[in-house]
Amino acid sequence: MNTWLLVSSLFGGALVMAYRMRETTRPVTPRKIVIPPLGMSTGFGMFAYAPTRIPALWGVTAFAIGALVLSYPLVKSSKLERQGDVVMLQRSRAFLWIILGLFAVRFLARRYVEQYVSPIQTGSIFFVLAFGMVLTWRVRMYFEYRKLHKPAPPPGTAWDSTRPATAGE
Repeated sequence: MNTWLLVSSLFGGALVMAYRMRETTRPVTPRKIVIPPLGMSTGFGMFAYAPTRIPALWGVTAFAIGALVLSYPLVKSSKLERQGDVVMLQRSRAFLWIILGLFAVRFLARRYVEQYVSPIQTGSIFFVLAFGMVLTWRVRMYFEYRKLHKPAPPPGTAWDSTRPATAGE
């Protein structure tokens, strides 16, 4: 195991935790929800370099594991709540343990996979896995945000539930 890989993984994990803690102190916007997966999607450019390419089944499997299994704890620990006119991300007490657990699972799985696949393809597999995890998490956050941020109906309109309906409506 390369020391630089361990150090860079720990550094990356620390950055994610610091970012996520900071994220809970500022209002959530659609832009803040959508930008991370969009920015991360540029990483698919690596597949233009032939040695990084992996079989489609490996990519689909990695994406599915990230989207269906590893995103679940992130989705469950990310609760949005409306505070006045803004939507805030509510900090979960279990978040730190969830991030550390996901880090450990990915780290151990990576060590196992790299015994059978080249290091550069291992990176490709785990990039696709992480993208599936982040994309699913952020899409669900976006839909939750939209649900919380629905505008109030204008007073006196047909969809205003506080006004009694008339015969013509």
